[in-house]
Amino acid sequence: MAVKGAPTWCYAKTPCSHPGISDLGSTRSGLAFNLSFRKWECCCLGVASAQRAITPVEDEKPNLTGAESSGAIQRIEDNESRAFHKDMNLLPKPLTANDLSSSSDGSKVRVAYQGLPGAYSEDAALKAYPKCETVPCDQFEAAFKAVELWLVDKAVLPIENSVGGSIHRNYDLLLRHRLHIVGEVQLQVNHCLLGLPDVTKEELKRVLSHPQALAQCEMTLSSLGIVRINADDSALAAQMVASTGLRNTGAVASARAAKIYGLDILAEKIQDDDDNITRFLILAREPIIPGTDRPYKTSVVFTLEEGPGVLFKALAVFALRGINLTKIESRPQRQRPLRVVDDSNEGSAKYFDYLFYIDFEASMAEPRAQYALGHLQEFARFLRVLGSYPMDTIP
Repeated sequence: MAVKGAPTWCYAKTPCSHPGISDLGSTRSGLAFNLSFRKWECCCLGVASAQRAITPVEDEKPNLTGAESSGAIQRIEDNESRAFHKDMNLLPKPLTANDLSSSSDGSKVRVAYQGLPGAYSEDAALKAYPKCETVPCDQFEAAFKAVELWLVDKAVLPIENSVGGSIHRNYDLLLRHRLHIVGEVQLQVNHCLLGLPDVTKEELKRVLSHPQALAQCEMTLSSLGIVRINADDSALAAQMVASTGLRNTGAVASARAAKIYGLDILAEKIQDDDDNITRFLILAREPIIPGTDRPYKTSVVFTLEEGPGVLFKALAVFALRGINLTKIESRPQRQRPLRVVDDSNEGSAKYFDYLFYIDFEASMAEPRAQYALGHLQEFARFLRVLGSYPMDTIP
C-alpha cells in the first residue's frame, strides 16, 4: 500500500564478470572497477525506475480498496461503569484500519502503536519520541495503514522479545507494506500486578493480560493460585479491571497503565526473567539516509535459488566481510509454500519455500555492506532492503 512515488531501497544490477568477489582481494583490478557500478540506490515506485525492480513476492503487493478510504469509522466502545476511577472517555480511542481522521498538522510527531493507552508499545514510542503525540490502533495492520495514509508520521511496533521470541505477524506485514525501518527501540519490560484500590494480591482469584505477559509471569501467578484469562493486550486488561470494579480480578500490565486507569500496583517486577527486553521497530514512509557516525543496523529480506549449500553461501557473504549478523528469521511464502524441484531420476521433489529476514551490524553507507548485498544477489531470487538505521544500545 505504498504512496505513489515513495522511495524504497532496491537493487540495480549491471553485468560483471565475477560479482561479489573482487572486493575481497587486496588487488583492485578491473573487476573491482566494474563492481563499483553495482549500486544500492533510492528509487521511486510507480515510475520508470520501478521497471528495474526484481521479481516481487506475493505479500509485497499493496492492495488499497475503496472501502478502506470511504468506510465508516469503527471505534472500540468503552464500557461505562460507576467503578471507573478515571474518566476513560477522555482517553484516545484506538485507530482502526478504516479510520480516516485528519493527519498531523506538523506541530509535533504523531506516532501510532498497537493497543490502548498504557501499553508497552506506547512506552516504546515515548522512549523514541518523548514529546510525541501517541495514537493507539486496534491492530498491528491498522498502525501500518495509519502511516501509509498520512494519518501519523511514524509507527512503533514490537518485532521480538528476549523471552517470547519473534512476533511473526509483524514480519509478514513488513513485506506486505512498503514502509521503511528508520530506527529501533529496546524496552525493558516491567510487569506489575494491578488491582482496584485497597485490594491485596491475596484477594485476587483471576488475572487478565496478554498471553505472552501471563506466560512471562508464570511462577509468580502460580504461587498465588490465580486463574489466568487472556486479553488482547495488557493495557486493555487494566482497563477491564477498572471498568468492571471486581475486587477479585487483577491485571498484569505496566506501571503507566496503573496510573492511567486508577489502579493500585500490588506487586512489581513479577516476571520470571529480570532481563525481559522487547525490541520495537520504528517505521516511516520515507527511508533515512544511512551514515557511519554511529553504530548502524540493516534489515533485509530475501528468497534463495534452489541448490545444495545455497543458504550457507548466502550467509557467507557477510562473514567474508566481517559483518556480524544479529538476527535471522525464516517465514514461509504464503501463496507459494512448496517448491517443486526435479533433482532425482524418480521424478520431482517438493520443498518448503521460505523468506529469510536478516539483521546485520553495518550501514548501507559502508562499501562492505554494499558489496555483501551485491554478492548475495547472485544466490537470491528476491532481495529487498527493509531499512538501514541507528542501533538502540540502551534498553
